[in-house]
Amino acid sequence: MRQSDIGPEGYIPRVVDQSIQDALRSSPAVVLEGPRACGKTWTGRSFANSMVRFDELEATRLSLEVNPASFLTGNTPRLLDEWHLADGLWNAMRHACDDRNLNGQFILAGSIKPTYSATDHSGAGRVARIQMRPMSLVESDDSSGSISLSALLEGSECASDAPDIDLQQIASLICRGGFPRFVTASPTDAQARMVDYLKDIALLDLSGNGKADHDPEKMTALIRSLARNETTSASHQTLANDIGNSGGPADRATITRYLERLSQAFVLEHLRGWNTHLRSKTTLRSTPKRYFTDPSLAAAALNATPEALLNDLPTLGLLFESLAIRDLRVYIQALRADLRYYRDSKNLECDAIITGGIKQRHGQWAAVEIKLGGANAIASGIASLRKVRDKVDTQKAGNPSRLIVLTAVGHAFETTDNIAVVPITLLGP
Repeated sequence: MRQSDIGPEGYIPRVVDQSIQDALRSSPAVVLEGPRACGKTWTGRSFANSMVRFDELEATRLSLEVNPASFLTGNTPRLLDEWHLADGLWNAMRHACDDRNLNGQFILAGSIKPTYSATDHSGAGRVARIQMRPMSLVESDDSSGSISLSALLEGSECASDAPDIDLQQIASLICRGGFPRFVTASPTDAQARMVDYLKDIALLDLSGNGKADHDPEKMTALIRSLARNETTSASHQTLANDIGNSGGPADRATITRYLERLSQAFVLEHLRGWNTHLRSKTTLRSTPKRYFTDPSLAAAALNATPEALLNDLPTLGLLFESLAIRDLRVYIQALRADLRYYRDSKNLECDAIITGGIKQRHGQWAAVEIKLGGANAIASGIASLRKVRDKVDTQKAGNPSRLIVLTAVGHAFETTDNIAVVPITLLGP
């Protein structure tokens, strides 16, 4: 990675760093998007040679009314932090990109997806958008990374020393989460801060229009309902019924708007269904599943502790799936791959499908089942993967590059038909 003039001391490298470096080489501007406190500013500083923060001084608002372009002068790449707070900056930035005709000019970091006015240009051809997430286990040094997901997809053997970890530690990692500021904190301290984080989300403006346009009590009730329905595709009506007792009545339109706000703030991420060719006439279901961007948020909404999760294995399993999906999203980003899930009308499911990617031939895919561990659960995951493989029409969809059971605990091994069993604390990009 290049040397930055304003890089923070103690910066922990992120998996996304290579994608940012590539984007700066090929685009005039790079937008880093992601939830609050996931590390966008520090990562942006590690690549920037100057910066301005639009959340620090009220004077910036006054200056922007006069001349937004005045904030664009400085050594490049120039970091424009919380840029969405600055009216008029986007258009000034894209005009500067056109005038300079150089790549690697600006890094824009923000925690809300802006709603552009009719006069704003999309930035097509000028802007590369890169999503950041909380730290994966390999980034927080809780996974050895000795088994590379990229190498698995290319057919490498699945083999490594067994990790020294148990479900107690997995539950602690879920409650602690991957927000950089808290990866060295205890689960108790991290959870207290995640509770505060969710309170802020319920109170703050999530529309980017200057004031909150939602009822904080209803938003809090919805967040709790989403945590109870983590990893599912619960309907809007189900969510509305669920929050009725604590947040008051809510109609479908209100639920839709609140969910959009949480997605715009990168608190929620959707996992879309995989549409592919099947051998049978079975139909595929495509309603998106919802995940918090980090499992610690779901745990905080449920007031869960590691001890409580150990006494509630079904909930531990759901939140472990959330952790695994977070890590998979981080790892496949460098491959330019996409993550989906599989569910058909016969209720055959697969937790994650990896599609595309620069290291796979067109049409190839990989399937991942997520299990806490144990012989029976692993055997169930292997059987499910085989059924999915048999249902997919490989003449049209291509052959799977790998079938993987991703576990919380246990050993790494592979079956005679090339199904890899991988503990998450061994997995890396």
